[in-house]
Amino acid sequence: MTMTTMVPHRAALMAGAILLAISAGSARAAEEQPPEQFHEEPPVVGTLLIDQFEHRWRDGENSINWDAQGWVGGDTNKVWFNAEGSKPVDGEVEEAEFQLLYSRMTSEFWDAQIGIRHDVRPQPQTTYGVIGFQGVAPYFFDVTAQLFVSEDGDFSARLEAEYDLLITQKLILQPAAEVNVSAQRVRELDVGPGVNDVELGLRLRYEVVREFAPYIGVNWERKLGETADIAREHGEDPSDLSLVAGVRFWF
Repeated sequence: MTMTTMVPHRAALMAGAILLAISAGSARAAEEQPPEQFHEEPPVVGTLLIDQFEHRWRDGENSINWDAQGWVGGDTNKVWFNAEGSKPVDGEVEEAEFQLLYSRMTSEFWDAQIGIRHDVRPQPQTTYGVIGFQGVAPYFFDVTAQLFVSEDGDFSARLEAEYDLLITQKLILQPAAEVNVSAQRVRELDVGPGVNDVELGLRLRYEVVREFAPYIGVNWERKLGETADIAREHGEDPSDLSLVAGVRFWF
């Protein structure tokens, strides 16, 4: 082999050796990375959903109703804010409830929640401690179950469930149900012991985009037991059927 052929050959060997050294170094560096660098905590994110903002036409005084919920946090821990209420179209707010909850994921589909609830209306204003669960039951029912204890030591509970039935990718029928229960009579709030009321709703929404959907539907509320008797004594109808139209949006 002549000198002119040996020089390129040695250069190729040296280049190969350098590439092998760099590859080995990179491999060792990857092996020496702390394990936690490959398991970064998910970012803190949040969302606000106005689930119902609607006009209700009923046999009597029409009303504006709202139901909103938002959260901020990660996959495991969140802080929730809930608000719902109603007011006559030409009147002042009759019902307004706010909740601030700490939520922790206890399984793949369920969160345990604890926090406070404050009712601004009806009067007198009342503050409650809250403990409950929120998640997705079998067959994809969204379920919320909450137990309340008021500042006066009165116990009550609420169970809510709803289901999204996809007629098309944009047209969705949503049945919903809510039941409220009280462990005792609360005269200040015109509530009797036992099952106080049941509310059933059926709403059909069209998602113009996923974040915005107008809807129409029907809603039925029925007071029960002693709570219904108290309503009759006040000249109220314990049963209330209304047609609804509104918008659902989130961001």
